[in-house]
Amino acid sequence: MRFPRASGVLLHPTALPGPQASGDLGAAAHAFVDQLAAAGQSLWQVLPLGPTGFGDSPYQSFSAFAGNPVMVSAASLHEAGLISAADVTSVPQGEGASADFGAAMRGARHIAASLSAALARAEHREALERFRSSNPWLNDFTLFMALRDAHEHVAWLEWPEPLRLREPLALEQARRSLAEPIRRHEAMQWAFARQWSELRVRARASGVELFGDAPIFISLDSADVWARPELFLLDAAHRPTAVAGVPPDYFSATGQLWGNPLYRWEAHAAEDFAWWRARIGHLATQVDRVRLDHFIGFVRHWEVPADALDAQVGSWRDGPGEALFLALARELGGLPLVAEDLGEAGADVEALRDRFGLPGMRVLQFAFDGDLKHPFLPRNLVEHCVAYTGTHDNDTTRGWWATLGEHERRFAREQLGATSGDIAWDLIHAGLASRADTFVTPMQDVLSLDSEARFNTPGVPSGNWTWRLAEGQWAPKLVARLREATASTGRLRR
Repeated sequence: MRFPRASGVLLHPTALPGPQASGDLGAAAHAFVDQLAAAGQSLWQVLPLGPTGFGDSPYQSFSAFAGNPVMVSAASLHEAGLISAADVTSVPQGEGASADFGAAMRGARHIAASLSAALARAEHREALERFRSSNPWLNDFTLFMALRDAHEHVAWLEWPEPLRLREPLALEQARRSLAEPIRRHEAMQWAFARQWSELRVRARASGVELFGDAPIFISLDSADVWARPELFLLDAAHRPTAVAGVPPDYFSATGQLWGNPLYRWEAHAAEDFAWWRARIGHLATQVDRVRLDHFIGFVRHWEVPADALDAQVGSWRDGPGEALFLALARELGGLPLVAEDLGEAGADVEALRDRFGLPGMRVLQFAFDGDLKHPFLPRNLVEHCVAYTGTHDNDTTRGWWATLGEHERRFAREQLGATSGDIAWDLIHAGLASRADTFVTPMQDVLSLDSEARFNTPGVPSGNWTWRLAEGQWAPKLVARLREATASTGRLRR
């Protein structure tokens, strides 16, 4: 699919400012849409929206379908008459410049009880029933989360065997005994869907498209793997025989051992990729574009033995190839997808990407190694791509610049031409002025922040995802500056 010339900003909702311990979908999210529109931006890119566990990574979620309850705005629920003012004031407040996901989850659990009671009232029953019937994943997810709570949050592989192996009688008994916790999880999913829908309406009215993200792999400790073990490479006890990762690359000398279970692709093909069609179809109801993370994995994936200590030991295995995308095209009627094709992709990956007309990604920070033919250099960018200063996995542009040697800096200055003295904005101008149909910059680069604002360091298990935009930090002067740069490069769409 070809996208019109446009630009946008990358910021995950948990990084929004606001009164709660992490960003939410309330007033600050709507205000951010207004700021994007004022800045002439037509895209808001986010990371995966699912509920997170240990490490708080959006790429390790308890569900490929559910929303993260910490994003539910207590203030918005109160405004809708669903919880009390006392409920709002009892939610832990944000302190300092970082998100506190532990406090945010405690707040979500608190409001879930009040919200569940409100939704039991007669006037909400029909809406709740419509939500249940239109989201078939909800039944397994809410039971899964209630069981996790009942087992002190240990992974499902450590549950008693009847529950781990989903014996019907054990599941029936669990549904009866955990009816109230199940309703609470259901209530928060209803609230997330309601608030996200309201945000999308605001975005559309403002001319801002939402740009989502689909991780290729699913967390082992997820409702998806527990509910459909036959779709994954697991043994008879439902434990993984091999896990996902990537071999040594730019980000890590020992590779990245993600630990996700691998797909049993032949089982997916046997049901015409129904799970994938449901997954991407669900995401397409939430966003206008979808970034397919680790696109190379649809051609070939790095299979690592389940007991390996790192990802250096592994082997390549075939992915589903075009069969999956033909099924998705039939489901969606088109493919509003972006292929994350960074790294050593290869001709076979490019062939699959081009077979379905998907734009790939180009990251400007990778471009300045001295090679005049580097495809990521601003002057070499093709039209059909999405260009970035950096992604959530990169250092901020100022942080990246601080690590470069003088040779690379000199080459970058030569390629960028006249510079402003602010390398983040030099790259923003270069990306906006490039031929790339779409250009996106992380919020941290709009603010010219250094490495302290880095969102994620791949291969580092802790200390990530917590940076947060401060109230008033994206000041009107910067909004106007981004609009002017966007207008001068022909990317205004209003």
